[in-house]
Amino acid sequence: MPAINHSLPATINHLLEQVGEHLQADRCFLYVRNPAAGKGRIAFCWRKNDAVPNPIHDWQTDTTDLPEKDPLFRAALACRPSVFVEDVETATPDVLNRSFEHETFGHRALIHAHITENEHLWGILQPCTFGRPRHWIPQEHAWIEAMLPRFLPLIKQYISSVEIPGK
Repeated sequence: MPAINHSLPATINHLLEQVGEHLQADRCFLYVRNPAAGKGRIAFCWRKNDAVPNPIHDWQTDTTDLPEKDPLFRAALACRPSVFVEDVETATPDVLNRSFEHETFGHRALIHAHITENEHLWGILQPCTFGRPRHWIPQEHAWIEAMLPRFLPLIKQYISSVEIPGK
């Protein structure tokens, strides 16, 4: 297994900070995924301050019950377009599972941006706000979509440099 390039986490964290600050988000995390193993994890997170929860977690198999619980993740696995949620409290059940979002993330508005290649999900970029809804304007939709290709090679490099349990 190759050694981790120590500048890689710094590069990813810098990009997350750019996204978070540009969108005036409270938090922006990156879920990285190995499509061949069907495993992923929230590996990187930028937070506006330490009061914002940090959702980083270990590797998980993400093709069993997660798609059943989470319509947003189901959409990502199907390589559907990114989802812009203005208010978790008013989003319909076909878009998200409100109780899952409350228990797992606690955010109020979010972007569930799907990083895909050749019909494979490699990652999810998720900027969000807490405590208030957030209207995502068309220029922000376009800006996020333009940012996603910058993350793909970094995710692939990260995946190739880490040990994934049970792979």
